[in-house]
Amino acid sequence: MDILELLNYAFFRNALLGSLFASIACGIIGTYVVTRRLVFISGGITHASFGGLGIGFYFGLNPIFSAMVFSVFSAFGIQWLSRRQGVREDSAIAVFWSLGMAVGIMLTFLTPGYAPNLSEYLFGNILTVTRTDIVSLVILSVVLFLFFAVNYHAIVSVSFDTQFARTRRVNTQFIEYAMMLFVAVTIVLSIRLVGIVLLMSLITFPQMTANLFTVNYSRIIYLSVGISFIACVVGLLLSYYLNVPSGAFIIFVLIVLFFLGKGVKAIFMANKSR
Repeated sequence: MDILELLNYAFFRNALLGSLFASIACGIIGTYVVTRRLVFISGGITHASFGGLGIGFYFGLNPIFSAMVFSVFSAFGIQWLSRRQGVREDSAIAVFWSLGMAVGIMLTFLTPGYAPNLSEYLFGNILTVTRTDIVSLVILSVVLFLFFAVNYHAIVSVSFDTQFARTRRVNTQFIEYAMMLFVAVTIVLSIRLVGIVLLMSLITFPQMTANLFTVNYSRIIYLSVGISFIACVVGLLLSYYLNVPSGAFIIFVLIVLFFLGKGVKAIFMANKSR
């Protein structure tokens, strides 16, 4: 079956649209995460979201909604513990990472019957992306774009030097909490693509690859969106033909692109030095 035939299927079209808008959201948020060096905070929020999934399964709620609420509270909790309670940031991450996983495991185990789609949240399955997921990602992408357009200079200042941003009278607390909110929401809405286990890579590898070729903040966003979307499409197609999990293969493609980028840059620098 060729690509044109696959486009006749709604699930494949949904997967492509989901990949596009998830790439936009992850590209914007991931640039802030990588620049601000919040990769492990995003990892903590990602794994904490499992607690929300467990709550959703146990109480019969929408798992994505409950995971989003739990992730947002975890994100704010990490900020609160590390900023106001004198707890080291890595320790605060460990608290909510462990809490989310513990709550998720216990409630999933106690849920009557079996959660048939649990593996989709843990390991991802891009082919299960629904129209509701796409609409949610579209709304998120638009809101992120507008928020960045209005607060671009403040976000860049906070990303590189919070202390300097304060001297410029930037409301750093508002930017930090707003961005943590967006990080949590983006993570949860992108879970179906690659799953909780691998999601941290989706908001770090595209930005790392883009950063090989530019240090300009806006260009990193644009490049990482393109890199992420290419990886999603290539990973989706190859996983279909090779019959392997799509989420894992998308991350594998991202890693390959990163090392290819490193190779291209090394060759360019070697030729330039001659």
